[in-house]
Amino acid sequence: MKIEHVAAYFNDLEGAKDFFIKYFGAKPNELYHNPRTNFKSYFLSFDEGARLEIMTKPEMEDAAKTLNRTGYAHITFSVGSKENVDALTATLKNNGYEVVSGPRTTGDGYYESCVVAFEGNQIEITV
Repeated sequence: MKIEHVAAYFNDLEGAKDFFIKYFGAKPNELYHNPRTNFKSYFLSFDEGARLEIMTKPEMEDAAKTLNRTGYAHITFSVGSKENVDALTATLKNNGYEVVSGPRTTGDGYYESCVVAFEGNQIEITV
């Protein structure tokens, strides 16, 4: 069994798509649009692993995204090396995204950083 995809809603669908393309090399499919409900989405594919579905629709609740909450907490991208973790973390920080931890080796042996990224969603970057 494997995770096929994970989905997340965004207010700015095109901005979210551009973010994942720019920083994580995402490859989007064609925009899906249901004109009856005005639901829109893209499936983003990466070199390996599960896909990410990014979605939007009118009148979504935009609750606070605190780091310590129940439910899905973050999405993690493996970038292949400590040097890549450091470089991508620095790039995101230089582009105005908040680094909330790392890069560092965690107690369970991961080398990672955590960044509050597009629309306040946390992304973990690891080897």
